[in-house]
Amino acid sequence: MASEIAQAAHDRGEPQPFTHLSVPNADLYRSLLLTFARAKERFIVHLRPEDLAAELRTDADEQLTLALERLVVWGNLRADVDTSRVTTVEDFHRKRCLYQLTAAGQAAEQAIAFYEEAIGRRGQLQSVALADIAERLHSLKVIASQPDPDLAKTHLLLLSLAERFTSLADNAQAFMSALRRAIDFSDGDVDGFLAYKERLIDYINKFIADLANSGGQIAVLLGELEAAGHERLLALAARREAADAVPEGADAAGSRERAEKEALDAWRNRWRGLHDWFISRDAGHPSQARLLRQAAVTAIKQLIDAVGMLNDRRSGRSDRSADFRVLAQWFAAAPDDEAAHRLWRTAFGLCPARHLSLTSETADAWRDLPHGMAWRDAPPIRISPQLRKTGNYERRGKPSQVRDRSADRELLRRQAEREAAETAAARRRLGTGGPRLLSALDVLDTRAFRLFLALLGDALAARMPGDTEVKTVTSDGTLEVRLSLVPDGGTATIRTADGLLTGPEHVIEITDLTAS
Repeated sequence: MASEIAQAAHDRGEPQPFTHLSVPNADLYRSLLLTFARAKERFIVHLRPEDLAAELRTDADEQLTLALERLVVWGNLRADVDTSRVTTVEDFHRKRCLYQLTAAGQAAEQAIAFYEEAIGRRGQLQSVALADIAERLHSLKVIASQPDPDLAKTHLLLLSLAERFTSLADNAQAFMSALRRAIDFSDGDVDGFLAYKERLIDYINKFIADLANSGGQIAVLLGELEAAGHERLLALAARREAADAVPEGADAAGSRERAEKEALDAWRNRWRGLHDWFISRDAGHPSQARLLRQAAVTAIKQLIDAVGMLNDRRSGRSDRSADFRVLAQWFAAAPDDEAAHRLWRTAFGLCPARHLSLTSETADAWRDLPHGMAWRDAPPIRISPQLRKTGNYERRGKPSQVRDRSADRELLRRQAEREAAETAAARRRLGTGGPRLLSALDVLDTRAFRLFLALLGDALAARMPGDTEVKTVTSDGTLEVRLSLVPDGGTATIRTADGLLTGPEHVIEITDLTAS
């Protein structure tokens, strides 16, 4: 039926290059077309039946010839008469053809290859692509500083930059999708999942670190390029593409202008995508790189949770659903209704024990009991029969004496005052009285060091990619922190009671806003 539809479409002049996928002998047709595709990669256009037979290691029989003719009917191939090797009259009268891919056939092969690649793609986090993008942006920055940039070099660099960025974005998206599927279906192959999860977590951690380092460098280069006039480079690339796309002729000037405008719009759109991928517009629109880091961190947490869940299942722990399934089996195996009712009361606590209430007498009797005493050895709880009958019991007579907790409140007050005093002392010790190098800070005790880490974390979290200076205020509004990166400052070492803290050299200024 499909062959008849294809034949009717061919009679109307409509190619049907995908018909061979849904007819008998589809494997033979795919082998033939793949052979043509590989030959085209070697710059071989025409193939004879005997050439195809040699590639497929089969005979050039009638079945092969018939398959080629069907591909011609469907529009995948074009047949031209082969007169190059006619030496006899018999050769002249025998039909001999050269076959080559048509435009529709080649487009169908590209579409099938793209589909198979997309379906089979597992994706990867390309740290090398980050370095390549940074290197190309640096080269574009050098070109942008020239008064007369080279047209071909600019265009090739932008094409390479777009190709590497597209590969990075597509592969990262495919990797995260495949990772989510692996987590969701981790029950299928437990041993395999547990075997590779450590390497996978290390792989993601390495990419997160590379993305944080290279992403900041790329953001800085993008800002410098935009300040140096990246539009000029985009216009050069658009001009070169328009020159190739528009033929010379009477209306060449107008056509060239339209083609150049379309190419420039396309390049601006690519550049905007690159900019938004590495640079956040504002707090409400974070960059795709930041979102990818967050998704990768979330994936690591989900991996760890999945591993913990699998280990719990393998160690024999039962969850609530498993308990209910076992309970359902017990109900099904109950010999009679009375046994089922007993099981119900036992399982769900529908008995007088649910009315337990702790009286002051019982609390006093239990106060001095040794730790770990079994319930059966402890003094019993006395409850009123009225509670069992009505479900509600109000004790009449003198109310229970309220326990005096003034000593406990005094203990909590002294502890709060001591912690407040220690925190205030730590704030005074951290006050720099002006800008100071991190390496020049005094030795910090434990409480001052914890407060310093919190301040440092707030400042680094508020710094946007590309910034070298940041100012922020703590959430309680009591301290202001100014942090500035020292260019080529090396490494700073801060001595604390808990050890040494090292990091890039910064100038820090901590101001106590409550002092004034």
